[in-house]
Parts: sequence; C-alpha cells; structure tokens
Amino acid sequence: MISVYEDGKLIIRVLLIAFFVLTIIGYSIFQSKKILTGPEISVSAPLSGSTLTQSDVVVKGVAKNISFISLNDRPIYIDEAGNFQEKLLLYPGYNIIKLQARDKFGASVEKHLELIYKP
Repeated sequence: MISVYEDGKLIIRVLLIAFFVLTIIGYSIFQSKKILTGPEISVSAPLSGSTLTQSDVVVKGVAKNISFISLNDRPIYIDEAGNFQEKLLLYPGYNIIKLQARDKFGASVEKHLELIYKP
C-alpha cells in the first residue's frame, strides 16, 4: 500500500513533468510562428495610388521573416531591423512598382504599388 507521503511525491513529479512538457510545447509553437506566417512586406512610403510631381521617389518600408527581397526584380538590402529604403525614377504617367520577398523555406509574397507621375 502506498502511503500518503509517497502519493504526494508522485503527484508533484507528474505535475513537474507536465509543466516542463507544456513549457517546451509552448515555446516551440511560439518559435514556429515565423515559419507559419511566412514573409511580410509593409510599405510606409509612398502610398499606393499616390499622384507625384517629382520623378524621383524613395520607397520605404519594413520586411519581416525574409531571406531575399527585390524591387522590380532587382535585389535590395535591408538592415538588421528589416527596414528598407530604395530610390527609383518614375516614368511619366502610370507606374507599377513590384516588391517581392521570399523566406528560407520558399514561401513568397508580392506587393504592388501603383503610382502616377505628372510632370
């Protein structure tokens, strides 16, 4: 027959093991968030649909969870925080700017900016 003391030790062991297992599972889910969400691109300037009066424009934004990013099929670089800033010249009239990003698992995202340049 198991005494009350030994029964209490068994319950504490089971609870500690369950706590550690749940902690490991929770941490794994938290870390896999980047894998599950994939790459993200957020453009802060210029706003899509804007009408501009200058031909030179600076595209600014933030990219997260990426290993490669391109602007109009030309590689660009980001800093450690994921910020990017790239200068472009616009053609007179309607312009479409394509931002493409890919993560290390092959998932990709594409964002288009539509700008109008009126000289």
